[in-house]
Amino acid sequence: MEQQPTQFEEIEQGKKAEGFKLFDLYDVSDIKIRDPGMKRYFNLEPKLVVKSFGRVREKFGKGKINLIEIFANLVAVSGHRGKKHKIQTSWKTGKYSQNMKIVLNCLKIIEDRTKQNPIQVLVTAIENAAPRDGVTVIEYGGARYPQAVDISPLRRITMTLRYIVHGSYDKSFNKKVKIVEALASEIIKAYNGENDSYVMAKRNDSERQADSAR
Repeated sequence: MEQQPTQFEEIEQGKKAEGFKLFDLYDVSDIKIRDPGMKRYFNLEPKLVVKSFGRVREKFGKGKINLIEIFANLVAVSGHRGKKHKIQTSWKTGKYSQNMKIVLNCLKIIEDRTKQNPIQVLVTAIENAAPRDGVTVIEYGGARYPQAVDISPLRRITMTLRYIVHGSYDKSFNKKVKIVEALASEIIKAYNGENDSYVMAKRNDSERQADSAR
């Protein structure tokens, strides 16, 4: 006897049949991902609201969270830089709606400037700017030595997004440039592979340190 699809499967099949779009704005069905290592961790499931409510808690669970939600969360709290936490600003709070509005406005600017799908631009920018090698410290005989290591695919994605946010903050904090414009500019530069962007400079620096530590 043939098994009938569940209600959830019917909804998912309906989305595919109708050409469901992310935020009902961007088509993600033909997004090209060149890096085979990171491909499984790019979650671009089309949804109207990308919000997991913190329910994904299993191992490698971040790979099951939508890429845009991870981006919005890093805009809210971009993490530490060295031993200092990034400065909080008045327009960036813990509100999901405020953070997602910044991301959506950033995507709109990217679409207007490049005349391409901004999701594809973001994915390609991450692939271009993600560092492949990094440096860790090992202790041997009471001495500490730098050791080159390969960076995991999931960490490559989150590191790159965090560097994009950090670079955008440097260009917009206490300056006339707005954060959405700084984010869009940083992503477009990474998409084009321009070495004057903050995230590309961080990638080159990471790989250069790893080469010297081999």
